[in-house]
Amino acid sequence: MPVWVLWMIAAAVLGAAEIFTLTLSLGLLAVAALVAGVVGALGMGLALQIAAFVVTAAAALLVVRPIARRHLKQPPPLRSGTAALVGRSGVVVAEVTGERGLIKLSGEEWSARCIDEDQVIPAGTRVDVMDIEGATAIVYPREALP
Repeated sequence: MPVWVLWMIAAAVLGAAEIFTLTLSLGLLAVAALVAGVVGALGMGLALQIAAFVVTAAAALLVVRPIARRHLKQPPPLRSGTAALVGRSGVVVAEVTGERGLIKLSGEEWSARCIDEDQVIPAGTRVDVMDIEGATAIVYPREALP
């Protein structure tokens, strides 16, 4: 069996192991083994195959892995504008129906309507903002939430 086939088998085994461990290291080593296998398939000697594996593995582990880990650890993007209001709670100022109403949300008064068109939410009730459509908050009474 040619040596390059062994490199391909090693690449497959390392790739499969990466799927189960999710460490990123084994996947990068699988890529290095794949490169070494290609070098061997092109007819180059064992020394060049090992050199290709070492150089590719070193470059991947020292350059690619830190960059990838930094991207994975980034905090979630900050929500701003109306998207930041979804999930917040407010207080009904004027009765909210399926068509109209008024709530106090984050210190401001917002037009609102109930997500359930048949429901009427009286003034003073605490509501949760489910969505924002234009300048209207779509709300649901907090007590009714499971």
